[in-house]
Amino acid sequence: DAAPEAARGADIVLVMVTDGPASDKVLDEGVLDAMRPGSLVLVMSSIPVETAQGQAARAAAKGLRYIDAPVSGGEKGATEGTLAIMAGGDGKDFDEVLPVLQVMGRATLVGPAGSGSLAKLCNQLIVGNTLATVAEALLLARQGGADPEAFIRAVSGGFADSPILQHHGRRMIAGNFAPGGRSSIQLKDLRTAKALAAKVGLALPVMDRVTELYEELVQKQGGADKDQSAVYLEIARLN
Repeated sequence: DAAPEAARGADIVLVMVTDGPASDKVLDEGVLDAMRPGSLVLVMSSIPVETAQGQAARAAAKGLRYIDAPVSGGEKGATEGTLAIMAGGDGKDFDEVLPVLQVMGRATLVGPAGSGSLAKLCNQLIVGNTLATVAEALLLARQGGADPEAFIRAVSGGFADSPILQHHGRRMIAGNFAPGGRSSIQLKDLRTAKALAAKVGLALPVMDRVTELYEELVQKQGGADKDQSAVYLEIARLN
């Protein structure tokens, strides 16, 4: 009963839980009913596009407004208030909730309800694919006789540079796979992106292969609770 009680009388109710089923449960088991008409539901979970659209419809049926606004930036971004926030919903509603979002990071309205979740899936596709590519590059550098740390310094500032290379690449070199963003969550998002791609008729072969790597890491190699950079371990294992 704690969630509905917290929602009662609030102007804005923020929901950030693990996945689509969890956010549906929070909303549908008391929170939407507890909210007063005209108030706003802000769902910041990483959920499927159709889940966000369904939540928006159920909120509207109860006289509520809705924005989906998942984030990217990991534990570091959350701690420092520098998250990238991708929002979907009405423009006036977004303007109203913007001061709340700006406390956590930089927010951008991408489109109507569901668009934030779509942008997050595209973000996770880039993250997953880039993690795997960085892992391959570092393995090749090491196997070819170069110092992987020196390689990162050498390409810093060039087209191959990225936050993933700088942060997760160094995790890979150090063998530090203590979870920031868990591999199980990365796999969940890749599976969701893969399902959406199939629904809209797109073949995304790189993402398909990266998803297979995470499937193996999480389902067969015990890597569910390792950091998402642990895809390095799976590619190393293949070699």
